[in-house]
Amino acid sequence: MKRLVQPEWLDSLPPDDPRARGSRRDLQRVNACMGNAQIMIAALEKTLAGRAPEKITELGTGDGHFLLSVAQGAAKRWPAIKATLLDLQSNVSAETLSAFKSLGWHPDMVIDDVFRWPASAGSDDIVLANLFLHHFENDRLAELLGLIASRAKIFIAIEPRRAAWPLFCSRLLWGIGCNDVTRHDAVISVRAGFSGTELSSLWPAPYQWRFFERRAGAFSHLFIAEKINAP
Repeated sequence: MKRLVQPEWLDSLPPDDPRARGSRRDLQRVNACMGNAQIMIAALEKTLAGRAPEKITELGTGDGHFLLSVAQGAAKRWPAIKATLLDLQSNVSAETLSAFKSLGWHPDMVIDDVFRWPASAGSDDIVLANLFLHHFENDRLAELLGLIASRAKIFIAIEPRRAAWPLFCSRLLWGIGCNDVTRHDAVISVRAGFSGTELSSLWPAPYQWRFFERRAGAFSHLFIAEKINAP
């Protein structure tokens, strides 16, 4: 199946549009069905090998619920993490930010284009993305990966797996009550997803990094890039 990037309806709707709010709620259920938070926690544990991160930045954070789910599963092992939530729109509620704080994490919401990613003090230890990279054509995606490589020591992304089974299941989301926006975008997302080592092949200066890229669960594609000999 050839990769095909097409516009998703959610990206064009105002943040306060009722269908957009409904679709963001749907995505929480979709992430749960995909098991993406558990996949991310396992990937972090494998890559960190017992170390505790100081900072985590999520690109394209949406409503922040995905990273909150990760925090809820990992806060006992990794308390007091500075979490930067970066997105083009402000969709993270005060309740979500409060939930991070109740876990001992320190959230910072940044509203900006990912290509104008504001520099923070020091380097970003860990950068995460969930269902975000598939929005970009390969040329623009390579540019984004280059920016990430210049800032991160570890980058972990979970994306739709581009294959027949995920595509088939993406057409059944009416079964869990997803609205028309989510049902439309799910099919588009799978067609724009990844397989094999497509993300590794777009990463700059590969000799400075080690990669792990494979299917994860029934519907997801996992990509990990770890800088070699990073302090």
